[in-house]
Amino acid sequence: MFRSIVIKILFSPFALLYGILISLINFSYDIGLLKASRFSIPVIGVGNLSIGGAGKTPHIEYLIELLKDYINVATLSRGYKRETKGFRLVQYDDTALTVGDEPMQYRRKYKDIAVAVSENRAYAIPQILQHYPDAQTILLDDAFQHRAVQPGLNILLTSYELLFTDDYLLPAGRLREWRSGYKRADIIIVTKCPDELTSESKNKIIGEINPQTHQRIYFSYYEYGHPYNLYQPSQKIYLDNEMDVILLSAIANTDYLITYLDEKVKSISDIEYEDHHIFDRHDIEKINKVYSNHPSERKLIITTEKDAMRLELHRDTLGEMKIPIFVLPVKVRFHFDEGKVFDDDVRNFLLNFLV
Repeated sequence: MFRSIVIKILFSPFALLYGILISLINFSYDIGLLKASRFSIPVIGVGNLSIGGAGKTPHIEYLIELLKDYINVATLSRGYKRETKGFRLVQYDDTALTVGDEPMQYRRKYKDIAVAVSENRAYAIPQILQHYPDAQTILLDDAFQHRAVQPGLNILLTSYELLFTDDYLLPAGRLREWRSGYKRADIIIVTKCPDELTSESKNKIIGEINPQTHQRIYFSYYEYGHPYNLYQPSQKIYLDNEMDVILLSAIANTDYLITYLDEKVKSISDIEYEDHHIFDRHDIEKINKVYSNHPSERKLIITTEKDAMRLELHRDTLGEMKIPIFVLPVKVRFHFDEGKVFDDDVRNFLLNFLV
């Protein structure tokens, strides 16, 4: 706690300078000095104010599942940490190196939707429509701060364990812009809530956020499925309290995941890397060593779906090492039976969309 306070004090001057720069950019958009592009197709933006860990990918997948059977959906991401540049349509044989882990995950799970990556979203949307003229809505992944495109529906995510109201600007905290940026959102989702959430906790958080009159707030949590084999996805396992799990992860925050596993298995040890880490040969050797030296007779490695996209780069090597790696799938659910209300919010936006 003391260390955290010292860090905030030391970095506060840099945070202030950063905040001034961000304020100038946002002010330029607010007064029209910088122009945000609008399109004749409904665009839904999903993002957060912080640098990660709010659960954008599962919430994008929730929207895909909600809409894909009724309209033609496309997703557009930056393609973080990819080795390519510019606009690119994601193909099934792409990898995390060519398009990034999250777009690769969308492509593998949803073969019938259009998936694209580009640093320039205003340029990329016309490109998507040129290649997929039947596209009926575009989901912008992690675009809340990228104001060159004005979404018709702006969804802001904030984590239950670290609300944006309790955070600070980079580098003193994790915020990418001032807290007041939340006012641009149409919908705010408090993510990664506990499985049980009281009305008192809900109302307290709503009071802290202080939503604008046009904003709706929802509370979501994760529902984990049965882990499936990285090499043979049709093979699933059931976790039990006799298993010793090695959690292999390179995501922004594992606290929520560890809490879930802790209730399911005998023990958890972890191999943890920074968010979006690209695994190399040395990492694979370390994983093999940690697994081989673990004394348990009922041991296995659990990883996330996003991490699995990057581990696939070493699929053959991992298979030769005969390391049992299982991928833990996740779905978003809403508290207080408000999933249908949220769904209706999204559908009404699409039905009432005007060019």
